[in-house]
Amino acid sequence: MCGICGIYDFNDNAEKWTGSLKQSVSLLKNRGPNSDGIFFHKNTGLGHTRLSVIDTSDAANQPLTDNTGRYTIVFNGEFYNYPYHRKRLLEKGFVFKTQSDTEVLLNLYIEQGESFLNEINGCFAIAIYDNKEETLLIARDRYGIKPLVFYKDNQQIIFASEIKALLCFGITKTLNNEAVKLYLHLNYIPAPLTIFENVYKLLPGHFIKIKDKKVEVKKYYSIIQSLNTKITFNEAVEEFKHLQEESVKRRLISDVPLGTFLSGGLDSSIVTAIAANNTSKLNTFSVGFKEDAFYDETSSAQIIANKFNTNHTVFSLSRNDLLSEITHVLDYLDEPFADSSSIAVSALSRLTKQNVTVALSGDGADELHAGYNKHFAYYKALNGGIVNLAAKLSLPFLKVLPKSRNSSFSNKARQAQRYGKGILKNDKDRYWYWSTFAGENYINKLLVNNLSVEKNKNEILKNINSDFNSLLYTDMNLVLPNDMLFKVDMMSMSHGLEVRVPMLDHTIVDFMFTLPSDFKIDNISRKKLLRSAFADILPTEILSKPKHGFEVPLLPWLQKELNPMLNELLSESAVNKQGLFNFSKIQNQKNKLHSVSPSESPVHLWNLLVFQYWWNKYFN
Repeated sequence: MCGICGIYDFNDNAEKWTGSLKQSVSLLKNRGPNSDGIFFHKNTGLGHTRLSVIDTSDAANQPLTDNTGRYTIVFNGEFYNYPYHRKRLLEKGFVFKTQSDTEVLLNLYIEQGESFLNEINGCFAIAIYDNKEETLLIARDRYGIKPLVFYKDNQQIIFASEIKALLCFGITKTLNNEAVKLYLHLNYIPAPLTIFENVYKLLPGHFIKIKDKKVEVKKYYSIIQSLNTKITFNEAVEEFKHLQEESVKRRLISDVPLGTFLSGGLDSSIVTAIAANNTSKLNTFSVGFKEDAFYDETSSAQIIANKFNTNHTVFSLSRNDLLSEITHVLDYLDEPFADSSSIAVSALSRLTKQNVTVALSGDGADELHAGYNKHFAYYKALNGGIVNLAAKLSLPFLKVLPKSRNSSFSNKARQAQRYGKGILKNDKDRYWYWSTFAGENYINKLLVNNLSVEKNKNEILKNINSDFNSLLYTDMNLVLPNDMLFKVDMMSMSHGLEVRVPMLDHTIVDFMFTLPSDFKIDNISRKKLLRSAFADILPTEILSKPKHGFEVPLLPWLQKELNPMLNELLSESAVNKQGLFNFSKIQNQKNKLHSVSPSESPVHLWNLLVFQYWWNKYFN
């Protein structure tokens, strides 16, 4: 995968931006260390930096122009079904000068126009310029696996894989206050917003078409929620298993070394099992934490590695190893993003890149198959009966128990209290409460100038109802692209590693949303269909293993090693000078951090620390 950028100048003078475009490309070099290039024609400039994966020859470098000289493409992503389309296009008389998937993609566009997007099985951010019509098409894949941001004013549209590659065009940096408040709630900023005014994330499944200086944004894909009431559970298991196996096989195509992330959880174990059965001596990679056994899953990963005879590597990291990764993560981020597991993902990606260029992961399975604790809680809330009554009655007792994310007991007390509070709410408010990390009351007191985000919140929650599938649908549009996929892309590409997500093949997603929710979850288990489909090849201890997030030890870090940084970035003088937050509320969180019941204070303080680090980089 790669980095792309470009500009469409409404005054037909794109070349005046040559310096900015070159700088934009240079800022994306982590994404594509193998080659780079730029292209200009009248109103359009395109830039590309390449990570060579399919056809590593110089002939496949980008920007790539077709044989007629009319069409030019920059492409970040993978086009997994390109062999089929290459063969078909050859039979129709198309001529190819490379073996790359990029050239097939360009010729597919030449053949079909903008409808070609529906033919792509893969992940992508694409820009294609037609120098005869002087039109530019900019598109993003169905689920937001690959990022694409853009800036628009009356003079131009600028686009890029990352925000940093936009800012070098001299756009005004204005803080988006709605985005700040949503960030405080969610730990990330949901599309289409970014942290800057007038800079937007292109929504998944959408494209921008620019013609005659007119700009259109269109949706080409959405998940169709149409239940198949006739399919049996066993039939669904067989169909899903086939689709999943084919998806993994497609993602094994590579001209460079390839492996899998193997966390020891169900999802990565399934991907690894299928990949190992379809390739010779698969490379697998796990990360473990030497001093924090509560977060370490390497023993489970080793079970799978042994069973499928993989070439397994465990990166056993000390707390100091992870701490040293934090600066890289914070420096690379273009907007505040407080999912702390990004630190571990970055470390895993950096070390994995020393061995391979491509890694397959299990991302996306939780959103599709109801794998999160939130999902089980929500299902119980809808169907719990006596469980809900007990949860309500236990709230006064839970209130006095110590709560934190740092041990099994205190974490269960924290979760039980959140469950008890959540079941008292309606469907939409319950989803919001269990999807956020900070409540309205806390944020309103924290912010100096309060701002309503009801419009954004209502848009996010518009599909939530008493049907459990509406929860999964909302997660696919909110959590998956804006948190999970953003994290994996940014952290892996910051080290020049390509990560593929076979759980999110569009054939699988489309199929899963035809199935009733009780195929996925019930009062006993989550991921029913997923477990059933691969029960014959996975060990029992993996199939029965409880969900374990890819977490890092925030609490002890913030109490000890990160405490100097915390106190510096969130000092009274720094906070008051900034004028965004009430210092007294931050001090309350600092005090709570060192109490017997830290509760959510590590999450809140990490959220603020990340924001302050970003603020100092862009506004100080």
